[in-house]
Amino acid sequence: MARYTGPKSKIARKFKEPIFGPDKALEKKNYPPGQHGNARRRGKKSEYAIQLAEKQKAKYTYGVLERQFANLFDKAARKKGITGENLLKFLEARLDNTVYRLGIAKTRSAARQLVSHKHLMVNGVVTNIPSYQLRPGDVVSIREKSKSIEAITNSLSGRGSFSWLQWDEDKFSGTFLNLPDREEIPENIKEQLIVELYSK
Repeated sequence: MARYTGPKSKIARKFKEPIFGPDKALEKKNYPPGQHGNARRRGKKSEYAIQLAEKQKAKYTYGVLERQFANLFDKAARKKGITGENLLKFLEARLDNTVYRLGIAKTRSAARQLVSHKHLMVNGVVTNIPSYQLRPGDVVSIREKSKSIEAITNSLSGRGSFSWLQWDEDKFSGTFLNLPDREEIPENIKEQLIVELYSK
């Protein structure tokens, strides 16, 4: 299986950021993983290494594989506007990410599982493709038989709010209003480094 299923704390420590959410291991060991811990001498990173690390961070954050990521980058490069910002907008418009942002799931991996297990609908149609690209006006809703799932109800109780999404408490549904602007996306990703990497 191609998708990473190993220890998430190890990845968070590698990038020195809680990319999978709050992490106690990152607080205790705020240095990269490895046999020699903090004692290991690490030379100055090359420009390529910094750019590659930024791309890997974005891939792990959104749970996207290499080919999917490259395809999204090509799509972002063809679209008018700033390529790096377009890339992040497309990543935010993924169905699994939107389910996570709406608060239906506590993590993106949990959101991906809910989508693939057919617990969600887009515009009234059951959709089980996590990478489905939402368009402005699309409505994401929880299936009637899935509304009582404990994981969903627990997650909804602590949901945040985002300007490009609108949640309807009564209908258990959210509307994707528009593609977010870069400053609205909270992820700490330097998209320009990713653009530089792909333009080599």
